[in-house]
Amino acid sequence: MGAIIFWGIIRTALLIPVLWLLYGLIEYKYWWWLVILSIYGVIIYPATIQYRLFQEENEELINNTLCSSCRYFDKSAIICMKYDKHPTLKELPCEGLDWELKDYEYEEKTL
Repeated sequence: MGAIIFWGIIRTALLIPVLWLLYGLIEYKYWWWLVILSIYGVIIYPATIQYRLFQEENEELINNTLCSSCRYFDKSAIICMKYDKHPTLKELPCEGLDWELKDYEYEEKTL
């Protein structure tokens, strides 16, 4: 998940100077359309594709592992919050010893 944010920041940092240089070359009313389309095409669209791929790669881990039902598991980043480690299909950070069931009633109320 951090890679998606990182590359979004890198693409933004590269896009800003390019748009700044094009500001003097393109008529002002067309420049805004270029800004809007380039932000979508260079920053937002690639990030959504990367996020979809991230979800597909981690779908089995999110839905079918012991970690996914633990209270320390953060599914948005695929991380064990207690040990600050990423679980995999073959390895659990706590080896199942510190597993605690999520309080689903509390989780539904906060959503």
